[in-house]
Amino acid sequence: MLLSMSVAGTLHVLWLKSNMAGRFFQPVDFGLTFRNRRLFGENKRLCGFMVLPPATAATFVLLYAVAQALFPAIAEALWALSTVQQAGLGFAFGLAFMAAELPNSFIKRQLDIAPGETSKQPRLRTIIMLVDRFDSVLGVLLVASLLVHISVATWMLVLIAGPAIHALFSIAMYAIGIKVRAL
Repeated sequence: MLLSMSVAGTLHVLWLKSNMAGRFFQPVDFGLTFRNRRLFGENKRLCGFMVLPPATAATFVLLYAVAQALFPAIAEALWALSTVQQAGLGFAFGLAFMAAELPNSFIKRQLDIAPGETSKQPRLRTIIMLVDRFDSVLGVLLVASLLVHISVATWMLVLIAGPAIHALFSIAMYAIGIKVRAL
């Protein structure tokens, strides 16, 4: 799960930096507001949803095929799903990752925190930073738990490694100019 999401995340970052993504920079909220504030803001764009779910689907299928060829014992321990089911599961994980960020963005807009920014209040800044790192990870784990068996050990591993990997992607996106702040 972590490896597939990481590979898909890399493809996602490359896509966001590409000229083609610029055609789809429309915000997912289409400028709609609630209490005179944007629903999600400028940083949640259609181009993000266009690549991460299918990229995760593709990496799930590819990595499972590699595992079957090179490490059959490991492949047997993974979910015994058809190729179509693997792709569907990967797509659901990618979609969950993206969608799980939306409630946090909504709350930040309602608190008048600009997209890509954080609160000036120290306690709220800490809470926002933690939610920013865990929201997508929890979204994927919840969807995964609805679709396949996820062990407690996997939950723990993903809850520890997932936010760290997510932070590394944020730093990388900042370094190449996609984000306005690293963390």
